[in-house]
Amino acid sequence: MELQLDRTVKLRELNEHITCLICGGYLIDATTITECLHTFCRSCLVSRIEEEKHNCPKCGLLIHHSHPLQYIAHDRTMQGIVEKLVPGLQEREWRRQLKFYHEKNMQIPNNMFSGINKRNHNLPFDDGRQLNYHKFDDQVDVHLRSANSSLKHLKRPFIQCSVHATIKILKKYLAKLLGLGMEKHGELDILCNEEIQGKDHTLLFILMTRWRSKTPPLHLDYRPRITLL
Repeated sequence: MELQLDRTVKLRELNEHITCLICGGYLIDATTITECLHTFCRSCLVSRIEEEKHNCPKCGLLIHHSHPLQYIAHDRTMQGIVEKLVPGLQEREWRRQLKFYHEKNMQIPNNMFSGINKRNHNLPFDDGRQLNYHKFDDQVDVHLRSANSSLKHLKRPFIQCSVHATIKILKKYLAKLLGLGMEKHGELDILCNEEIQGKDHTLLFILMTRWRSKTPPLHLDYRPRITLL
C-alpha cells in the first residue's frame, strides 16, 4: 500500500515549540539555557533571573547558583525558525518597542537594535505617520551570480539589503535588471548551495539554515526556472 504523507501543518500545531512559557507570546530574541536546552524570550528569562529565580521555568533545573546569566545563550537558529513561521514578527516587535519609548519620552537604548544606524536612535514617531522601519533592519551583503549561460551576468552583482527581504523580492529585482520585466519574476529560480530557495524564504532564514559558518557575502545563483514534471 502506498504511503500518503500530509505535508500541511497548521501553525497552531507548532505554537508550543515556538512560544515562550513565561509570557505566552512568540519567542523574541530566543535565548536557550545551555544545561537543559529550553528556550524563552531573552527579556523574560533575564527578568526572571534578576528576580533571583535561577531555575528553568519549564523543567525546574538550577541554571547556576551564582552566575546564571553565563549559562544562557542567544539561539539564532530558533529565532530564525520563529521569524520564518510568523512573518513580520520582528518588525511588529520593533514597532511595539519604539512606540513604548516614544510614549514614555525615553531615549532608545544603544543596544536595542543591532541593525539601527546610531544617528537614527532619537527618531520620534511622526504623529501617526509611519516611518520606514526597514532602515532599522540588519543588512546582509549578497553576491548574485548567473548559473546559466542564457542569462547575463550583472554589471553590479553585489548588493546590500535587509535580512528580511524575501527571495520573491530578489526575483523581481533580477527580472527588472535582466530586462525580463518584473511580472516575469516567476520564471526565475534562485539557489543557495545548489538548492532552490522558496519565494517566501527571507535572507535571514537562508543565512541561518543554508549559509551557517560561511563568510560573507551570501552567494546566490540565479537561472531560468526549471519545471519538474
